Amino acid sequence: MEHISLGVPRRILDSLPDDSDAAAQDMQRAVDGIESRINRAIDEAEDEAEAAEYVTDALERLESQLERYDEFVPELRAWGQSPIYAIAWRNLHADLMLQLYEIDWLTEQIDRERNHRLVEDGIRFGKR
Repeated sequence: MEHISLGVPRRILDSLPDDSDAAAQDMQRAVDGIESRINRAIDEAEDEAEAAEYVTDALERLESQLERYDEFVPELRAWGQSPIYAIAWRNLHADLMLQLYEIDWLTEQIDRERNHRLVEDGIRFGKR
């Protein structure tokens, strides 16, 4: 299994105010941490399915963070503050999710793991 490589998209960095070098560095450190934890899990996994379990966990954490930052946007606006950093972090989490789904060997495994979790949790669609 190949290691993954994640990055902070230039468009997200460009959306930050000019004096926000610290925010850009924080984003890069966060992405580096996510990447290293996923690659460590890939190294420790016995097969692609096991690696996909960890990546699916990471995706769920990213989704949770995305929703959290998304909730900050109207709250910050209501208080008369700029939501630019919350928007940038939200967009970063969304982009990281896309980056993970673009990895060829992971895409199908992630879909399988997510479907497995839906069935395992007993979630049923419709009114049956």
